[in-house]
Amino acid sequence: MKNHTVVVDQSTSATKAMLFRDEGILVHTVSIAHQQYYPRPGWVEHDAEEIFANTVTAVRELLATTAIDLSLVDSLAITNQRETVVVWDKRTGKPVCNAVVWQCNRGADLCDQLIREGRQELVRSKTGLLINPYFSASGISWILNEVPGAAEEAAKGNLLFGTMDSWLIWKLTGGKLHATDHTNASRTLLYNVQSLKWDPELFDLFAIPVSMAPEVRSGDAVYGVTDASWFGKALTIAGVLGDSHGALAGQLCFQPGMGKVTYGTGSSVMIQAGTEMLSAPDGLVTSVAFSALGKVYYAFEGNIHCTGATIQWLVDDLQLLNNAAESEVLATSVDDTGGVYLVPAFAGLGAPWWDPDARAVICGMTRGTKKAHVVRAALESIAYQIRDLLELVKGSGITLKEVRVDGGPVKNAFLMQFQADQLQAPVNRSPVKEASALGVYFMNRLAMKQWHSLDEIGKTRTNNEYVYPMMPPQQADSLYAGWKKAIGKSQQ
Repeated sequence: MKNHTVVVDQSTSATKAMLFRDEGILVHTVSIAHQQYYPRPGWVEHDAEEIFANTVTAVRELLATTAIDLSLVDSLAITNQRETVVVWDKRTGKPVCNAVVWQCNRGADLCDQLIREGRQELVRSKTGLLINPYFSASGISWILNEVPGAAEEAAKGNLLFGTMDSWLIWKLTGGKLHATDHTNASRTLLYNVQSLKWDPELFDLFAIPVSMAPEVRSGDAVYGVTDASWFGKALTIAGVLGDSHGALAGQLCFQPGMGKVTYGTGSSVMIQAGTEMLSAPDGLVTSVAFSALGKVYYAFEGNIHCTGATIQWLVDDLQLLNNAAESEVLATSVDDTGGVYLVPAFAGLGAPWWDPDARAVICGMTRGTKKAHVVRAALESIAYQIRDLLELVKGSGITLKEVRVDGGPVKNAFLMQFQADQLQAPVNRSPVKEASALGVYFMNRLAMKQWHSLDEIGKTRTNNEYVYPMMPPQQADSLYAGWKKAIGKSQQ
C-alpha cells in the first residue's frame, strides 16, 4: 500500500522535508537552513531560489537516508511560512528580486498612506485583515514600484506573485501550475474571504495586476504532480496549508472555540471560529482557518513578530547563551526578573498593537541586574505577548474551550508554567513535534481519499499533557500591568 507521504515545511528559518506514514507517524526529518538578509533596518529578505534548491536537496536526502522504496511514497504536501512573497518572471522562472519576508517593514509607507486615506474599513470588511506591511500586498506593490521594469512586465502579464507554497508548486511542476490554497490567499490583503475570490478593488488599491495572482484551491485539493526529474518519480502534490493553519489542523482544533499557540520564530495564536465569517475583535484579524471536505472554516488570529527569535537573538547576537536550552536554566536561577521587562519589537509590534514603528526596549534595570534577569525577561515576554492576544478573545462571542500549544519552546518547562500562570488557564502541551506538518499531512490524506472525515482524523490524538496555573491571579495581573507599561515605552 502506498501509504508514505513527504511533507515539505518551508519555514522562516529553514526548509524541512519529513516522511510520514500511517496515522501521522513521523518517520524521519531533514532540515536545511537558509540565509536571512537584512539590507536596511526593518527590512528582511530571503533568496527564493536558495529556498527551492534547499527543498529539492532536503527531499532527496530524506528519501536517500530512509532508503524507502519509492513505490511506497505516493504524494507530497506543503506547509509554508505565510505572507512572505515572491515575484517571478513566468517566462524564465526567475524571481525579479529577493522575497519580501513577512517580518519586513518596507511596505509601511504605502500602508500608512492607505490608512490616512481612510481605506482601513474597506480592506477589513473584505479581507478580515488590517492594512499592515506584515501582509503580502504592500511587499508586492513595493517590488513593482522599485524593481526597474517590474511594473511594465507585470502589466504585460509576464510576472506572477505567490507565497512560498505557490513558488514551490510552480517550480516543482516545471512551471505547469500557479496555485495556492485558501489559507495563504487569505493572508495577502488581496483576497475576499467572504466571496472566496481575488478582489479586483483590492488589487487596484495596491496597484497590482490581477493577472499575477495564483489560482486558489482548497487545503485538501490535489495540486498536480512534480516533475519526475526532481525525486526519481512523479509525486502527486496534495494538501497545502500555511504553517499556522497547519498547526491548527495538526492540533485537531476542528470545533469552534478550540485554539492553538504555535511558538516559532514568531508566534501565531489562532482560535477556530466556525464556518461563518465573523468580525474579529479589534487587535485580532479574521483568516480562513482551513478548507476541507467542501467547507471553509474561519479563525480569529493574532501574530507576534518575535518570540523564539528573541531567544535566538540572545544566543547569536548578544551571546548571553550558548544555546536556546540554556535559557530555562538561567531563568530559573533567579526568583524573578528584578523588575526587568524586555519588549522584543525588533521589527515593530504585531498584534494587537500593529505598530511597525515600535522598537525593542529593555527597561527596569538597576545596578543589580544580572544576565539571568534579562534572559528571564526575554522568556516572560513570550508569555505576555500570547496573553495580549487571548485577552481579546474573551469579548469576541467565541468561548475559548482549550488552548493547545506546539513548537520548539514548549519543551521549556519554565515558559510553559509562566504561560499557564499568565493565562490563568491550563495549556495543553502537544505531543506532536511538528504540528504544521502533521496538519497538512491530514489534508493530504483527505485529498488522497485515505481518510474521509474530520472525526476520523480526530481519533489519532491519544494523549494530552496539561500545565496548570500555580501563580495567584493578583500576582499574574500585577506582572502583566508592568508589561503593558513596557509596551508603552517601546512605542515612544
